[in-house]
Amino acid sequence: MPWHSTVSRTRQLLPPELFEQVFTRVPSLCAEAGMVAGHTQVVDSALIKANASMDSLELKVPRETLEAHLGRVGAISRADRKAKENKATVGQQTLTATRGELQEIEARNRRWGLGQDQRTGARNKNSKYTSNKTHYSPVDPDARIAVKPGKARKLCYLLQLSVDTAHHTITHVQADLADRKENQCLPSVLGSLSGRLHQMGLGCNTLLADAGYSSGENYALLEQEGITAFIPPHGTYKGGPEGFSYNKEEDCWVCPQGKKATFRKMKVEPKGSIRKKLYLTTRRDCKGCPLRESCIGKGHEKKVEITYYREEYERVIARLKSRYGRKMKGLRQATVEPVLGTLINFLGLRKINTRVIKQAHKVMLLAATAYNLKKLLNFKPRESQTAVMALPRASAATLLMLFLAAGIEINLRKVKRD
Repeated sequence: MPWHSTVSRTRQLLPPELFEQVFTRVPSLCAEAGMVAGHTQVVDSALIKANASMDSLELKVPRETLEAHLGRVGAISRADRKAKENKATVGQQTLTATRGELQEIEARNRRWGLGQDQRTGARNKNSKYTSNKTHYSPVDPDARIAVKPGKARKLCYLLQLSVDTAHHTITHVQADLADRKENQCLPSVLGSLSGRLHQMGLGCNTLLADAGYSSGENYALLEQEGITAFIPPHGTYKGGPEGFSYNKEEDCWVCPQGKKATFRKMKVEPKGSIRKKLYLTTRRDCKGCPLRESCIGKGHEKKVEITYYREEYERVIARLKSRYGRKMKGLRQATVEPVLGTLINFLGLRKINTRVIKQAHKVMLLAATAYNLKKLLNFKPRESQTAVMALPRASAATLLMLFLAAGIEINLRKVKRD
């Protein structure tokens, strides 16, 4: 029976593969009814609150002091512990952040505390800056601290969603860790989505998403799969410098004075693993240049950093600037935003009431299945009926009489005008 306790217990006992099969079956029924086109898919994500409190967070400790820390915590009475049971593994309790990352978190913590104390009406004086690198939740180790501008920090899961543009049918849903970036999740979403559409006899050739899914690796992957991407690039993209022209044969950038900035090495930024190509001129080229002050200032040579997947970025930017690209932007916003709002506000995804990511994935699959079933039950296909009736063949005398009558009517109208 569809009762809450029955559904909850069944959800815990059954494997996730069964929920995947049930979810795949419903979009297949929608495709048979003509609700899924498949060619254009919209991908987006949303943070869903986990069933864990920020007050339950505990500090990670280095591996060499982990045993002593666990012994000290075990000696504390259960009444003093925030969590009745620590479900985190030893790896999840161990500090893995580097020295530089810890120093950055410490400096950010100082700025956080000063700003919090100086803010008028602040309740949490001397509050601490929490991070996934230094803290974990013992009650739900898979929940991650979500950071979103303008909103309070909370433990969340990341909902990944794919919606078909024909009738807003959900074609894929999955749960991810909240500290993962959207562009890191796109390859797994694309693989599962393509497999499910292939089972339904459909194929995707256009993908719409926001700037969070932008990366050169994703652009190259989509082009390799034959999918046209409408994903706006974010601020990390660096194209060619102003006034410079690119020589593809020699792989160099030519300045307005005709000097060449040649390729030297590949550069990988530690944050986000962003790959860039570094081009440099020589000191001799820039020594007597009249544009030296405005170009390199007090430097000795011109340094040019270019995003590794520049050609893929340029093709996507040109596509987005077109009239069709602006239309696709409006289609993306009108397709996926209402679906996310319905799932969160009306289908139980405002908060995940279970724990660990495997159970959260089941909850999201059930919510998406219920959404698709409601769409299927309310779907009414357009029925167009065309009636054709054969008229009797007119004789020559009848046609002659019709022509004469039309001529007489035209002459009478001319007489009335005169």
